[in-house]
Amino acid sequence: MSASSVAELIRGAGSVVALTGAGISVPSGIPDFRTPGTGLWEKVDPMEVAHINVFRRDPERFWHFYGQRFQTLEDKEPNGAHRALARLQDAGIVGAVITQNIDRLHAKAGSRDLVEVHGSIAHSSCQTCRAGYPLDDVRDRQSADPDGIPRCDCGQPLKPDVVLFGEYLPVAALTRAEHLAASADLMLCIGSSLEVYPVASLPQMTLDTGGQLAIITQGPTPYDGRAAARCGGDVEAEMGEIVASLGLL
Repeated sequence: MSASSVAELIRGAGSVVALTGAGISVPSGIPDFRTPGTGLWEKVDPMEVAHINVFRRDPERFWHFYGQRFQTLEDKEPNGAHRALARLQDAGIVGAVITQNIDRLHAKAGSRDLVEVHGSIAHSSCQTCRAGYPLDDVRDRQSADPDGIPRCDCGQPLKPDVVLFGEYLPVAALTRAEHLAASADLMLCIGSSLEVYPVASLPQMTLDTGGQLAIITQGPTPYDGRAAARCGGDVEAEMGEIVASLGLL
């Protein structure tokens, strides 16, 4: 289907929510997780570097990986797909944005009412005294530590405020996402494989309450056969065409 068919669904919907995954940030130079040959988990085993038990057992190993991850994300900027979604919000067409991404690019693009279900790299916190630190401070603390571990003023390792493997999603964020999904006339699923639970259950909530799905992503998803519209081209181009079809350029 074409982007114009998504625009038609948007025109007919009373409430629209967006759900985004790693694919929306790929044009910004951030690899997704599972694409063969380029995905982040093609190169490393996430259970060996990004699990909560690794952080607790071997924070030096954990931060060796996450420090590189932070460095990779440092100079990345929003792309046309992020900006198109922010434009849809500015126009009052899309309400909240539920995102699995931790890269802060939606906020940089101007999106508001973000539900970051996997957290954000914008800050880290101490698991002992609960003190919090912004990203720039965390980077400085990591550089200053001989073992490359950013430490709290109390001396304990800091943990990025992202959901690691082995952790539950933040209750408040997940509850809000579920409410948005269940009350949406239309969910735009952008750049997500829709395979990682519990977030992958959100489109089903929209369907169960009588809403529709529009999927804009490369690669198959489990919901393709139930989507009212499906676009599989370049996410920047597809989102740009949707905005243009709605007369928002």
